[in-house]
Amino acid sequence: MSGKTVLTVGAVLRGDDAAGPMLAKMMLDEPIEGWDVLDGGQMPEDYLSVIRRSKPDLLVVVDAADMQLAPGEVRTLTADDVAANYLMTTHSLPISLMLEELSNACGQIVFLGIQPAHMDFFGALTPAVHDSVIWIYERLKEGGEFPDVKPVAAR
Repeated sequence: MSGKTVLTVGAVLRGDDAAGPMLAKMMLDEPIEGWDVLDGGQMPEDYLSVIRRSKPDLLVVVDAADMQLAPGEVRTLTADDVAANYLMTTHSLPISLMLEELSNACGQIVFLGIQPAHMDFFGALTPAVHDSVIWIYERLKEGGEFPDVKPVAAR
């Protein structure tokens, strides 16, 4: 693993929850120099030991998050935000606990939440969320800086 890792989260069969897996596929199909990708799917906690061993300087976590925003909006979230307001119930371990576990293993963690339009079973990824995934991919290619992404609390 390199100094920069992306951990994607989501279920490919649940509409916009497939945002994370779509990003992972893009990064596997067209790797970005200097970045490793882990497709955490619905059980990102399975990668806790991998991330602890690699100790990335920067870990970017990408997942769909219902933040009551317009579909496709991207915001940064903290473990406290997730625990208090944006429970990701499609995952077996709450994301907030996973983020807390990883905080000691990584130099910096950036959690990017993408507002879904829907997460219906067998639904397709909506255009707004698809565009946001492409935007994140392009930002990663440029180095992985997200200074203009507002925290969710600053709606």
